[in-house]
Amino acid sequence: VHQSKLDFFCKLGYSKQDICKVLENLGQEALEDDVLKELIRMGSKPQALENQAQPSQLKLVARGSCSTTPGLRWLGEDESDASNSLRPIVIDGSNVAMSHGNKEVFSCWGIQLAVDWFRERGHTYIKVFVPLWRKEPPRQDSPIADQHILQELEKQSILVYTPSRKVKGKRVVCYDDRYIVKVAYEKDGVIVSNDHYRDLQNENPEWKWFIEQRLLMYSFVSNRFMPPDDPLGRHGPTLSNFLSKKPVLPEKKWQPCPYGKKCTYGNKCKFYHPERLHQAQLSVADELRAKTKVPLALGKEEERCQCSP
Repeated sequence: VHQSKLDFFCKLGYSKQDICKVLENLGQEALEDDVLKELIRMGSKPQALENQAQPSQLKLVARGSCSTTPGLRWLGEDESDASNSLRPIVIDGSNVAMSHGNKEVFSCWGIQLAVDWFRERGHTYIKVFVPLWRKEPPRQDSPIADQHILQELEKQSILVYTPSRKVKGKRVVCYDDRYIVKVAYEKDGVIVSNDHYRDLQNENPEWKWFIEQRLLMYSFVSNRFMPPDDPLGRHGPTLSNFLSKKPVLPEKKWQPCPYGKKCTYGNKCKFYHPERLHQAQLSVADELRAKTKVPLALGKEEERCQCSP
């Protein structure tokens, strides 16, 4: 009897602990109605009602999707889409600093200006390569201005020193240009420099194409870092497309026709006609042919209507 009542109320959704307590209080021979009243008095609720009382934790799923996991993944990708769509930036620190210092002083402030310009655009991967011997105190033959900026950029993991050492009093310097091109090539990024790296182009044919297509030149105008709006020339991509992994194609802009409404080229005219937006752009000859065909077609339809019962 105990087991049958236990199974009965369990099917209703009540917990076994509450049922056992009620049966102990009322006895094993208690009626089902009395047991149910006691369960209600104790405040016990079936599990189905408890689930309805709890706030729903279901997540909206886009129509056509099978689960919530892909939707969450896409949301995560959209949040970081702005930074992932921009190419990595590799800056030739020596070239930028000497350009800002008019080829007389190694101006570290020029490097800071270039880094800040790319930061404002949203680039997250920015690396600046500078020879290690630039850490040494400045000399008369190699003056350095604002050397503390190099330390600050190094702490931010932006500046990278290319190795160098002294052998028998002579400085042995590794070729920093090879570091710059190699890192930019592996990261599929952009090289910021006014150097053409012709020796490295001859060294590796893959690097030759990469340098030609991914070299971003620049100018300093009144302490302002200014890359060109057309990095690859007049017919090349814009600066924003050049710096992004997913270039946006510009909308085709039509040039208005110089003849205007007097144009007789019709649909063969390559220029824009605002007055022909809702009209079929036909040439004069085609319009005349179309007008002559219309009455012929109407006459044939009338004949068919008369012949049909």
